[in-house]
Amino acid sequence: MPERRDAHRPAPGVRRAVPLGDGSARGGHVDPSTPRGMLEWDGHRWVPSGVADDQAAAVKETGTQNAAERVPLARFSALPPAPEPWWPTEEWWRP
Repeated sequence: MPERRDAHRPAPGVRRAVPLGDGSARGGHVDPSTPRGMLEWDGHRWVPSGVADDQAAAVKETGTQNAAERVPLARFSALPPAPEPWWPTEEWWRP
């Protein structure tokens, strides 16, 4: 069970940026000129590690924040085989 949980956690040293403006953390496209707080994962929690002037500086510091690249995809070989088409076992004619 811990292996599954650890597979979803970031690796220690991974950095991310969060906006320091009013409101909750939002996407980078919302108010890109707002300063960003830099957070670093230490293996247990996100620890503040610095401040970036805007979204462009934060991306240079942390790299792209594309969550879709981190999602594991299903293996295609794990899908069941396609079922055979159904055919009646004996021929039947309507009188």
